[in-house]
Amino acid sequence: MAGRFEATVEINRPVEEVFAFLADGENDPKFSPRVIAMAKKTEGPTGVGTVYASTVKDAGLTTHREFRITEFVTPTRIRWAEVSKNLVTAKEGGYDLESTGPGTTRLRIFNLLEGHGVGKVVAGLALSAARKDADAFGRRIKAVVEAP
Repeated sequence: MAGRFEATVEINRPVEEVFAFLADGENDPKFSPRVIAMAKKTEGPTGVGTVYASTVKDAGLTTHREFRITEFVTPTRIRWAEVSKNLVTAKEGGYDLESTGPGTTRLRIFNLLEGHGVGKVVAGLALSAARKDADAFGRRIKAVVEAP
């Protein structure tokens, strides 16, 4: 089973500032409590081809994941794909950012989750949990980016 979840949030910061924060994948643990650690695996600034490795805890299980940036359009669009082999992976994910006025940004977040092997059985549960948390996930990003 594959499925998508998404959320949209308004952030009281300029689009360039929000983009710069999200472009640094090492910021993920600041707003995603399931991410225990995140590290950039490639040299240079973030862009297409950059790989981030994370340690994640979901439903009591700790997994290691790697994501590759597949699209990077400053300051409006970031896309990634999970390249690690786990029971449930993010086939595609992304951020779409839009300036909505001086100092404000609309952020849309999404992930397309896909189950593999026995993971096809649990993918529905993972998707349900992600959908349930999607709006709160957006609010956590907003809170961290807007913090002084």
